[in-house]
Amino acid sequence: MEKEKDQWDLQLDQQLEIIYKCQQEHNVDSCMECEHLLNCETRDNYVKAVYESMNKGSGGGFEF
Repeated sequence: MEKEKDQWDLQLDQQLEIIYKCQQEHNVDSCMECEHLLNCETRDNYVKAVYESMNKGSGGGFEF
């Protein structure tokens, strides 16, 4: 039985679709291959969605 997705998982799914589309548009298989890697809002949004889906909105930041 599949669990129902919460708001964070739904947001992650949405960001995953966006990032895959972006990779296709830039003809790369990974963001690591893209020349815009360090200044990419799309990737930043995806990373944030991954972190938020992991902590389920419990707060904190994701700084390196």
